[in-house]
Amino acid sequence: MTTSVEPSSSESSSANSASKKLSHQIVIVGGGAAGITVAAQLCAKSSNLDIAIIEPSDKHYYQPAWTLVGGGQFRAEATIKPEQDCIPAGVKWIQDYVETFDPHQNTVTTRTGTQIHYDYLIVCPGIQINWSAVEGLKEALGSNGVCSNYDLQYATYTWDTIRNFKGGNALFTFPATPIKCGGAPQKIMYLADDTFRQNGVRDKTNVMFCSAVGAIFPVPAYAEPLMQVVKRRDITLKFKHNLKAIRAASKEAVFEVTTDEGVKDVVITYDMIHVTPPMGAPDFIKNSPLAGTEGPALGWVDVNKHTLQHNRYPNVFSLGDASSLPISKTAAAIRKQAPVLVENLLAVMQTAALTGSYNGYTCCPLITGYGKTIMAEFDYTNQPMSSFPIDPRKERYSMWLVKRHVLPRVYWNRMLKGKQHEGEILNLGWSPDEKK
Repeated sequence: MTTSVEPSSSESSSANSASKKLSHQIVIVGGGAAGITVAAQLCAKSSNLDIAIIEPSDKHYYQPAWTLVGGGQFRAEATIKPEQDCIPAGVKWIQDYVETFDPHQNTVTTRTGTQIHYDYLIVCPGIQINWSAVEGLKEALGSNGVCSNYDLQYATYTWDTIRNFKGGNALFTFPATPIKCGGAPQKIMYLADDTFRQNGVRDKTNVMFCSAVGAIFPVPAYAEPLMQVVKRRDITLKFKHNLKAIRAASKEAVFEVTTDEGVKDVVITYDMIHVTPPMGAPDFIKNSPLAGTEGPALGWVDVNKHTLQHNRYPNVFSLGDASSLPISKTAAAIRKQAPVLVENLLAVMQTAALTGSYNGYTCCPLITGYGKTIMAEFDYTNQPMSSFPIDPRKERYSMWLVKRHVLPRVYWNRMLKGKQHEGEILNLGWSPDEKK
């Protein structure tokens, strides 16, 4: 699916000379969930703002549904819309890649050589998938049981692999880096386990979760019920196993394993393997003056974790996956970050005090099987919280319905439209036993 670029609402740099210079009041780098949401909320606050979005892709993806695509519960094409249809009216679309930042001169330069001046900059290009960080992975993907839901073209193959699986070792990996949606690597595992049972092959299948970290989930309150799910399903846990290579010819996965005695390589054969690839800040962020230089912020856009304002350049803000915010990288986090950023950016523009504060809220709908989901919500304190009148630590059919049917509509019809929807999805019917 492609879309043409309308001259009235876009500036296609492919048609411009390399020396072209542009200027906009607010420049947003990235037209994904974060960039579109912020742009829409800014437009809702004022119709007089001059806003441009720099985004190379002509497609916009609802990535939270890719796990459901891989689990046979969502059509791949339903996760795609033309980028042009998502950009708010009045916002200019520059269809190009950003190459460099010069925050001292308030400019960004694109791949085609266009220099764009800004008064205020919002940086949210998302996270970079580093497929080549696992030796042999790029060549093996999409065939002979090697799959991944972190690219839509491979998510459909994930479902083909799972539903046609005949038994053996089924591996599901988690890398040693931050990733999009920290629960996704195990969600597809539970859906696969259900499918194996439905197809009568589970008794000859060894399901293994091979994680580079040392816990099933970073929030203890949610880790406990997940461990119960793992035990109930008889899944083998292999912590501190970091995938480093795929040997497709022999169907072997090579893991770097950390033990009390040191680090060693361990080889595990597979009949299918779902790989969550290593991820990181985009190279053009990591190598720019905007990147943090030490600690957890290293390589990411270095912002204050509450105000979302850059720690060195006050007219620069960031949110979403490319930011240094120490929280899970999810669309739900962006939903809470965007209004804080908008409030504080407008305050800077008016030389007023910054009053917006982000508390680290995020949400990870942890699918634990078909018809079962733990709606894990938490903030910087890593304490469970809930937008619903329920105990969020329990598996619920109602939360499956929210994940499967409600959240996609909220994303397309409200979040990307800049509409606030606090409490909107609380209007669901609850049975008495669900209010516990």
